[in-house]
Amino acid sequence: MVANRQFYRRGPDLRGSDQLSFVDVRKRFGFRSIAVGRWVTTEERDRAAGLFFDALCDLMVILQGPEVLISLRGSLSFQYGIGGRPGISAFYDPSAKSFSLAKNAGPGAIAHEWFHALDHYLAQKAFSDTSGNIYASEAWLHNATPVPHPLNDRLFACFKTIMLDEEGSNPSDLVRASVISDKTNKYLYYSKPVELCARAFEAFVQDASISNNFLVAGTKASEEAQRGLYPAGRQRQRINQAFTEYFTYLGRALWADIGR
Repeated sequence: MVANRQFYRRGPDLRGSDQLSFVDVRKRFGFRSIAVGRWVTTEERDRAAGLFFDALCDLMVILQGPEVLISLRGSLSFQYGIGGRPGISAFYDPSAKSFSLAKNAGPGAIAHEWFHALDHYLAQKAFSDTSGNIYASEAWLHNATPVPHPLNDRLFACFKTIMLDEEGSNPSDLVRASVISDKTNKYLYYSKPVELCARAFEAFVQDASISNNFLVAGTKASEEAQRGLYPAGRQRQRINQAFTEYFTYLGRALWADIGR
């Protein structure tokens, strides 16, 4: 449980001895709403708020962007200890534009679920002919009509590096390993573009100089990593570079917008 479990973090001290609440988290990042389940104890709630605050600040630093990036301009909500699904510790709900984490198993999945939210948010900004339920990674794979913009070009470069090989003509190692896993399990999951890209983003976040396993964990030594379900080697380096270029450009644009 979060109240007792220790989480490794290497990064700047952002709050000192201050006890933060989820109200503070919402105000800092501008989330549309934050809800906490009734089965979450006061001790669990108070500790989780501080852990979330650190994790989201760390993510903001890694992405080189302002708070509005984390809350997707105030459009994103999240729930803690609410809406659990059997066998699922965390999930993003596109209809509600909200991500949810279970109190016992959800920690470590924040980066993955946040990228689902970003992927969904970007679909109708990067493409001109998508519905409200599609994700940008899906739209790219299915050749939706792109909106011309240098920022979108960098986003598409991320998708290409994740889903195609270095020549850009065949599936990447990550895709091939994911397809094999889905065939073995007889269930389509790992090879979905939204899942491929969320796992690639996890790897990018975990490789940053800031470490926080409440934010992300498992991209290097987990069973899934051993099965090739996270990018590795040369592809991981190329994906990290593509994400760095995209978020650097995006962060500059958002900071400039705030400064106007």
